[in-house]
Amino acid sequence: MQQQNVAKITFNQILEEWLLFKKPKIKESTFLNYKFLIEKYLKETFKDKNLEFFKEYDLNKYIEKLRGELAHKTVRDIVSVLKAILRYAERKYDCDFKLDLVSLPTVRRNEIEVFKDREKNKIEKKCINANSIKELGILISLYTGLRIGEICALKWGDINFEDKLIYVTHTIQRVYEADSNITKVIFTTPKTQNSIRKIPLAKRLYEILKPFSKQYSKKAFILTGKENKWVEPMGYRYTYKILLEQCKIPYKSFHCLRHTFATRCISIGMDVKSLSEILGHSNVTVTLNIYVHSSFKTKKKYIDRL
Repeated sequence: MQQQNVAKITFNQILEEWLLFKKPKIKESTFLNYKFLIEKYLKETFKDKNLEFFKEYDLNKYIEKLRGELAHKTVRDIVSVLKAILRYAERKYDCDFKLDLVSLPTVRRNEIEVFKDREKNKIEKKCINANSIKELGILISLYTGLRIGEICALKWGDINFEDKLIYVTHTIQRVYEADSNITKVIFTTPKTQNSIRKIPLAKRLYEILKPFSKQYSKKAFILTGKENKWVEPMGYRYTYKILLEQCKIPYKSFHCLRHTFATRCISIGMDVKSLSEILGHSNVTVTLNIYVHSSFKTKKKYIDRL
């Protein structure tokens, strides 16, 4: 493409090219998320602009405007997609938008929430006493750190009782289809390639799950006991919320079960590499940043030795 024709190429044309380029390379859930961000935030804003416009446009000012209106995580997602589209245009049409000068907003990481031991014990006891498969997902997350979508997608056949392993190969997500303006549930592979994993089955969890497993087909979902009926994450969060209310425990997100599991693993001395693989993190650094922090007491102990 000759340089003088760049002014005729619209942003909407480029984003459609980029979506076609990306679609075969990414998961359906990721593709639909990109489309949602484009339709909701980018298409209308830049629909009449051409590539020439972005050579002089101050993207950092655009980011500051978004930061005044949206959550930092949302802004970061929008800007990441916009930069990817423009980077594609740079390569294909020999442009330079000076994207190295564009700063992604940082997302402040809040301190993780975990259940106290007495809370964890109350939740576990309530799940066991319920004697129902509906509560098993909460218990499994406490002993494996599985995400809620992974729990909802879990089938009895994913548990190898002979080798005492749980295979995590799928997750359930509700995604938004921008074209049809509807949402739908999809089964897909977990968050990252490392999230496809096998997790040792704790002795306590084995003793609880084994008797239940004899009642259901291996193709049946654990939370429903049926092959053609599942529970999606939104619905299971409600089950979890009700259980916390029954236990008289203040509400914490379902992800708190995962944090509690990981924190317990660290406290008993599990190495970070093993924990990272069990949690399905993309790399060990993610695990270190979230869970491995020395306490002030530990720091003081070493300083006092000086």
